[in-house]
Amino acid sequence: MAAEAHSLGLLSPVILLAAAVIAVPIFKRLGLGSVLGYLIAGLIIGPFGFAFIHDPASILHIAELGIVMYLFIIGMEMQPSHLWNMRRDIFGLGTLQITFCTIGLTAIGLLYGFAWQIAFIGAAGFVLTSTAIVMQILGDRGDLSQPNGQKIVAILLFEDLLIVPLLAIVAFMSPNQVVESTPDRLKDIGIALVAIAGLIAAGCWLLNPLFKLLAAAKAREVMTAAALLVVLGAALLMQVSGLSMAMGAFLAGVLLSQSTFRHQIEADIEPFRGILLGLFFLSVGMSLNLSVVQNNWLLILSSVIALMFTKAV
Repeated sequence: MAAEAHSLGLLSPVILLAAAVIAVPIFKRLGLGSVLGYLIAGLIIGPFGFAFIHDPASILHIAELGIVMYLFIIGMEMQPSHLWNMRRDIFGLGTLQITFCTIGLTAIGLLYGFAWQIAFIGAAGFVLTSTAIVMQILGDRGDLSQPNGQKIVAILLFEDLLIVPLLAIVAFMSPNQVVESTPDRLKDIGIALVAIAGLIAAGCWLLNPLFKLLAAAKAREVMTAAALLVVLGAALLMQVSGLSMAMGAFLAGVLLSQSTFRHQIEADIEPFRGILLGLFFLSVGMSLNLSVVQNNWLLILSSVIALMFTKAV
């Protein structure tokens, strides 16, 4: 009985890996990209497909770390001076994109008959692009280092910075809102700023000496553990302070971009990043409820077209 239970415990990982191994090469060969392959594979094996996997949410919580690690690797490819040179794209293009898309999508929501509060909140949510999907597509196409790819990355960074203000606006617009005093708001902002400053300080004065000390021990597995600790620790710090986990990982990567151990750290993180990011896309595909799509296909189709048109313009 124990052996049978153990084998059943291995069934889900085997199904997930098999789905990825089969679907992704096929979709890449067809020129459709790996992301769509993962999503379709997840849809097939998920609870709304053949139901091989019944609880995609449990996988999603762990798989989200793939996004965190991906942003860490992206950050390691951007030195602070390069990030400073991107400031106009981050705050300029980012502001324009968020502002005009939010206005346009809010107007579309009003045309559908939604109340202005619902239309605005929906627009503010849809205007935020999936960092994981966009980064993966850019990586597949080799566009991350291209000028247009860099502009897209800049906009994504600005969107991550907007998560906290948008959540505050949503809370303010809630009919059951809990009024937060000005000192409490200033406290939240202060905590976020202190967290960012602490992360920057640790990156400037602690991380490189730490990796030098660990390298002297000549234990590769310890270096791998330290790299994971840096990524997850930075993500946790930002999450606790009310910011995005991905933003914390990205900042940690930027701070280590000039480290002499950069390439080794990147090599240690890459396998975890690839597997977890694939699991993330699989779990997203498994979460897609086809019955909801079928019952609201006209609304979804028209909304997707309107969303694509607004963001493209």
